Amino acid sequence: MNVEELVREALREEADGQPPAPAGFADRVLGVRRRRRTRRFVSVAAATAAVVAVAVGVPLLDSGRGRDVRPSQVVDSPGIQAHPDQSPPRERIGAGDAALAAYYTAEIRPRTATRGVAERTYRLLDPGTGRYEKDARWSFVAVAPGLKTAAVLERDLPARRIGLLDLATGEVERWIPVRHGVGGLAFSYDGTRLVATTYGENPDLRTREKLFDSHGRDRWTWTAGFGASSRSGFYDLDVASGAGSWSPVASGRDIGSRMDFAYSRSGRLVYGRYLGGRDGLQQFYDLNGRKTAAPANERYLRSDVPARLSPSGGLAALGLAKEAGGSPGRSWSSVRDPRTGKEITKVRGGHLLAWADEKHLIAWERVTSLEEEYRPRLVLVTIGSDKVVPLSGVQEPWKPTDVREPWEPVFARR
Repeated sequence: MNVEELVREALREEADGQPPAPAGFADRVLGVRRRRRTRRFVSVAAATAAVVAVAVGVPLLDSGRGRDVRPSQVVDSPGIQAHPDQSPPRERIGAGDAALAAYYTAEIRPRTATRGVAERTYRLLDPGTGRYEKDARWSFVAVAPGLKTAAVLERDLPARRIGLLDLATGEVERWIPVRHGVGGLAFSYDGTRLVATTYGENPDLRTREKLFDSHGRDRWTWTAGFGASSRSGFYDLDVASGAGSWSPVASGRDIGSRMDFAYSRSGRLVYGRYLGGRDGLQQFYDLNGRKTAAPANERYLRSDVPARLSPSGGLAALGLAKEAGGSPGRSWSSVRDPRTGKEITKVRGGHLLAWADEKHLIAWERVTSLEEEYRPRLVLVTIGSDKVVPLSGVQEPWKPTDVREPWEPVFARR
């Protein structure tokens, strides 16, 4: 069964067309600052590639049964863009409200015999050509809803300023200076605010350690360590003005040195990954840096499952539910009631990354059995169905001793 047939099988009912809504609010605000620029002409080669590419324009479904469950600032879903022959992807990948806005690879750069840094290299989606273009200027990139603006950090972390990058032109429109060095960024759900995590030293530091394999031979590997984070706090910033304040927060216990903050769905709190406790590897704080309980609709979420709440907020994406060792590509994750934690159903996919709409998610799913090396691909999964639509090609296998890590996706709402 080819990709087009899988799409037709997974998306049987066709949603009625809706008039386009405006893109992310933050991009509307920033838009008044943008200079009018001449759009790039798309080359004949790019146009030809777009025709050849697997891009199925079938509207996605939602479970609203007549209700529009999309956030008001999200553009209408144009369907699915899939390139199952590309890994890493070269051309636009997306489904419904979710788009692969960027991806990165990380490579260990030794600084001493036992210390190094995992330096990221980003490929950003060019909205004009629909291709992912390398931009080696940035050590960290977060993309705002609407796919027009990205917040970026320069090469040396922690950074002393935050750039707001126009993705259409590749130019930084404005810099936000900061007194405390920043190592991580995340936009609020509506795109109007930016949380910037501060660190005392580079959060991507790695330590070289000696391991022993099953034959007793020693090997060297790079590890982020345990409880080694230098996280110091966070800025809560208004995107349009750059104004905001810094709040100190102790680093806590964690595996690895990077412990970035992100906003709750409402934007009234932030949360960070935390090892231990009852709230699913997450600890919430108010915007003054004080610990607080998780909001009722996020109490059962986990910081290591990026998809989190569905667009309507009525469903919660949780972690791996089960995986059959002898059945490649047959992993399942749990979908639950966000307020009670009760499982509603299971959905294909071993790692849920983003909601495409109320019934579909983008996930990593492995194509190998548990007895083989881990090799995943991006897929579109459907609640209530065991069908998957491949979106990307399969990642190459990775070993802990490799200095280059596999490509990692960065999703944003369209």
